[in-house]
Amino acid sequence: MSRVRLVRLFPLCALALVIAGTAAMGGWWAWHRALAVTAAQSADRLELHALAVQRLIDRFTVLPEVLALDPALRAALSDTGGPLPTLALNRKLAQANGAVHASTLTLLDRHGRAVAANNWDTPTSNVGLDYRFRPYFQEAMREGRATFYAMGVSTGVAGYFIARAVDDEQGRHVGVIVVKITLDDVRHDWARDDDTVLLADRYGVVFLTNRDASWLYRPLQALSPRDADAIRATRQYGDRALVPMRTVTLGEAGADARRVRVISPSLDGEVVWASLALPQQGWTLHLLADARPAMTAARDAVLVVLAVWLPIVLFGLFLQQRLRLARLRQRSREELERMVAHHAAALRSAQDSVVAAAHEATQGADGNLEHLPQGVSVIDASLRLVAWNTRYREIFGFPEEYMRVGRPIEDLFRFNARRGLLGPGDPEEAIRRRLDYLRAGSPHMYERERPDGTTLEIRGNPLPDGGFVTSYADITAYKAAARELRSLATSLERRVDERTRDLHDAKAEAERANRSKTRFVAAAVHDLLQPLNAARLFVGALAAGRLDAAERELVERVRSALDTQDELLASLLDVSRLEGGAVEPRFAAVSLASLLADLAKQFGVLAASHGLRLRCVTGRAVVRSDALLLRRVLQNFLSNAIHYTPRGGVLIGARRQGDAVRIEVWDTGLGIPEAKTRAIFDEFLRLDNGVDRERRSAGLGLSIVDRIGRLLGAPVAVRSRPGKGSVFSITVPLWQGPSATTATAAGAEDESPFAGARVMLLDADGVTRQATTRLLASWGCEVAAAASASEAMRHAETDAVPAILLLEDPIDGMTGEALRLALGARWGGMPPTLLIAEAPSAADVERAAAVGVRYLTRPLAPARLRAVMSRMLMVSG
Repeated sequence: MSRVRLVRLFPLCALALVIAGTAAMGGWWAWHRALAVTAAQSADRLELHALAVQRLIDRFTVLPEVLALDPALRAALSDTGGPLPTLALNRKLAQANGAVHASTLTLLDRHGRAVAANNWDTPTSNVGLDYRFRPYFQEAMREGRATFYAMGVSTGVAGYFIARAVDDEQGRHVGVIVVKITLDDVRHDWARDDDTVLLADRYGVVFLTNRDASWLYRPLQALSPRDADAIRATRQYGDRALVPMRTVTLGEAGADARRVRVISPSLDGEVVWASLALPQQGWTLHLLADARPAMTAARDAVLVVLAVWLPIVLFGLFLQQRLRLARLRQRSREELERMVAHHAAALRSAQDSVVAAAHEATQGADGNLEHLPQGVSVIDASLRLVAWNTRYREIFGFPEEYMRVGRPIEDLFRFNARRGLLGPGDPEEAIRRRLDYLRAGSPHMYERERPDGTTLEIRGNPLPDGGFVTSYADITAYKAAARELRSLATSLERRVDERTRDLHDAKAEAERANRSKTRFVAAAVHDLLQPLNAARLFVGALAAGRLDAAERELVERVRSALDTQDELLASLLDVSRLEGGAVEPRFAAVSLASLLADLAKQFGVLAASHGLRLRCVTGRAVVRSDALLLRRVLQNFLSNAIHYTPRGGVLIGARRQGDAVRIEVWDTGLGIPEAKTRAIFDEFLRLDNGVDRERRSAGLGLSIVDRIGRLLGAPVAVRSRPGKGSVFSITVPLWQGPSATTATAAGAEDESPFAGARVMLLDADGVTRQATTRLLASWGCEVAAAASASEAMRHAETDAVPAILLLEDPIDGMTGEALRLALGARWGGMPPTLLIAEAPSAADVERAAAVGVRYLTRPLAPARLRAVMSRMLMVSG
């Protein structure tokens, strides 16, 4: 029994191990991926921090260069033998510092003594102090320039010293001008960062951080005796004790990053430690990012894997139950058939024995009937009893003295009739029927259930010399077994039906959960887009102000990040709708000639802006597909090809392949390693190829393409050679309609949602209005353009309601909403409306959304405008 139990438990244990293994692998993969993402984000943030530090230093680098050329300073440090004009020098340095707001400006003579300083009239004046022990003085006198970070000798304030040698007329170094700056502005910027930022010198000593003072002046590792002596000799950090940090490295966390646990100073949890060298200063910038989100991602991945396994396990249990019940039913049927066959054979054998024994009994051998298990009676041709056995008498309860040879069988029938053993109805009729059977001498067999619940199988057969033999077999146990088997079969069928209903209910519940997930994702994306739209409005308002070049660049970076986040959320919504079955393809005939030509026109300008040539090879093929979804796939192929092709060109074309057409997009870009040609269709995967890293997408485009391909029944494929280029393709079936000519025309008309759509455009700027009109016309729209509100009202008097209304807001002193209502009153109906504004307020956006109107900000992005108009046409259609 234990071995059988182990054999039965083995598949369950194996399945549990597989589920646990895949969940662990999914969690491990998500954990490593999240760590890699954190490391990549840390690298980007380090670059921004490094840029801020370098820009601060660069602001003050030119000051000592300029002061070193000042004639007054050069004359004062020249060996003239006269007294130095100390007061004039001090005031000159104070005036120079008032313009740049450095910490201190100090002039050192050739011996390292401070002869003048901007803080000459303060208690912490530098004048008269000896700085020849400072490395920046020694290096500047030797090399001409030097930098050094240290604690101030007189002020005790740490700062970055920029030194420049002052030369006399013969080019000899006669002194040094030193500018000291603090890095407080950088530290204040870092204070807004939730993660830990450290800046360490060439010895690994942390001198700037966004954490508390316990992190300052801590070596990242123990100092060597030589480095410790060098720091003490230069009094770089005064008399501060340099206590090393205590850290434990746990492993790698992506490129140029590692997982670390910081013990002292105390820091909760693991961190992803990323570093960036600043070679110009000899410093290293460190970022300690929280690693706990990686564990959260791993936990979520484990839950997702288990959720995927749940319907698989339920389906497996359903199949196992069906197979088990089918085997039980088959086994019961076979058992029943064996019992019936065995019983029939036994009865045949017994009947043969009965007939033989009865024949012998008629010859006078009565003892041959006693060994038979059945009750047997034998009558002659005159229907008189000639032989019987004890079992016959016991079955019917005949008195022993009642049984005698020569007694008419009719007497026995009447005896049984008086006791009610002949069944319901007229007893005389029952006796007559039985006597007729015997006189006819025909074989018969039937079953009779007696009042006491026993069941008899009665068989009658004629004898060769006349007469009749009848056997009575008690088959009560057999009938009970048959009833039990039938009951078991019925119970099994009922259990199968119950399990089937349970599995149907589980499937329905899983489908409801999937639909709920889809609705949740859609609602979440909608809610997330609201603050993003508000942020975009605030950025637009900020961009309209007076900004210098650096601030404008920062605003553009923020705007770019918001656009990228918007694209990510839209892609997430598309993935959710595709997975939830909310997208149903509308198959029709699609002309590839018109579709490919339209795409080539749309992406030709983008390719030219990248210095690429886009070629299109069209044919006359007509395919069966959904025009909008197929266009979405090809747009992604072309966008990726242009983005990842530094030089060369892109080609889009189609070729026949049996009963299908393979549409291909070729590029001469960087290519994809063979090991990653399948992985690029996974969610959030972005290959790090060094091309335009800041504008990389979220990695959902090809995942959406793969889902659309499966939805259309159109295989998506890629082949690539690193360094040579890539070919992305989708294979769609040919149109098999009754008329190819009609199908082609229909496909050409249906593949663009804008074909024949009437659009009214109202824009006061002539150049913008002309460009927008040309763009809309290229999409197939019929455009009615107006330059003012009055002109738009004249159009409304004669024209029908357009499919879409594009309004500049405001125009001619009217708000877009007021003009929309006025035009609607003229038309007698309100078309879908899109308001175009420079920087609408949050209140304007909310009021417009409440009445179903949407805003777009200038400058208009063609792709964004097309996407919004497509959705408006789909909703109104």
